[in-house]
Amino acid sequence: MDHISNKLVAILLMFFSSILLMRTSMAAYNYNVVKFGAKPDGRTDSTKAFLGAWQAACRSAASVTVTVPRGSFLLKPVEFRGPCRSKITFQIYGTIVAPTDYRGLGNSGYWILFVKVNRISINGGTLDARGASFWACRKSGKSCPAGARSMTFNWANNVVVTGLTSINSQVTHLVINSCNNVVVRKVKLVAPDQSPNTDGLHVQNSAGVTVTDSTFQTGDDCISIGPGTRNLYMSKLNCGPGHGISIGSLGRDAKEAGVQNITLVNSVFSGSDNGVRIKSWARQSTGFVRNVLFQNLIMKNVQNPIIVDQNYCPTHQGCPKQGSGVKISQVVYRNIQGTSRTQHALKFDCSRSNPCQAIRLHDIKLTFNGRSATSQCKNIKGVKAGVVMPQGCL
Repeated sequence: MDHISNKLVAILLMFFSSILLMRTSMAAYNYNVVKFGAKPDGRTDSTKAFLGAWQAACRSAASVTVTVPRGSFLLKPVEFRGPCRSKITFQIYGTIVAPTDYRGLGNSGYWILFVKVNRISINGGTLDARGASFWACRKSGKSCPAGARSMTFNWANNVVVTGLTSINSQVTHLVINSCNNVVVRKVKLVAPDQSPNTDGLHVQNSAGVTVTDSTFQTGDDCISIGPGTRNLYMSKLNCGPGHGISIGSLGRDAKEAGVQNITLVNSVFSGSDNGVRIKSWARQSTGFVRNVLFQNLIMKNVQNPIIVDQNYCPTHQGCPKQGSGVKISQVVYRNIQGTSRTQHALKFDCSRSNPCQAIRLHDIKLTFNGRSATSQCKNIKGVKAGVVMPQGCL
């Protein structure tokens, strides 16, 4: 009997020591910013603590988690730099806030910046950049800083951003620049509809980006797609208020990387200024847009549901009369339905020197005030199929 009870004690000891070992090893791979000195009071500067947790995580040979617990953490502009040794997950349960004074984010152009980091995940949490005082400065015409993007990834690969909410960014909420293999899922990017230049997501010089199940309510583009974007897939998005989903503006520079393989499906635009837009400067450029699919989209009271503007020149300077050099081709608009806030639901203002080529309109039903809308089309070649309302193009 003693033999059995000794054996039982030994087994229990092994069991509890293995649990203890597991918990210790889990703790070793979980860096809580509070343990590095961060204060969840929304007033104490926690920047050094976040950097300390990041540096410890970056040195780890095993996959690690940086945890931001519940509470409010004040963060000044911060750069999380790689390369790191292993996969890092930022698990955010609380809210990260910017300084109350907009000048606290300075002139750097960023608030939270990830540079040259591979295998990084951002899970959950809220970013509040407190942008209202900055927008007021911009609107007053006073001299203001350039504005800070809330979260930026530069030269990063294998990135996942999921469940993140960003509110009141000074300018763009989320930037993907020169990255590969990025997943953005279940994010909510929100700023008032009159806040200037508060784009939701900006993607440029990046390949293999997927954006799904997300909501954008902003003062500028819900998503803006810049030069050098390839293989971008967007699905199940809600956009509005805002300026829609925009390829461009492109062609600002004479030598510019093209945009190709862009897909947007199964999405809804509500009260936005534009639906799907392609926009280029009216000047020479090596840029191009090709192989684009806009499919299964619903427009609810959208000012310009479908628009191509190749005569973009906001200051009316530096745009000689030769037209845009950006070549737009192989763009499919399929099953796009709903209501337009203006009579011209379909606008193609393509380049005189480089007309839009291989445009396909298939099953378009857009109405204005309960009746068929109208279209405006210049310099466009392509085909239509199924029911196309409004008619007049192609």
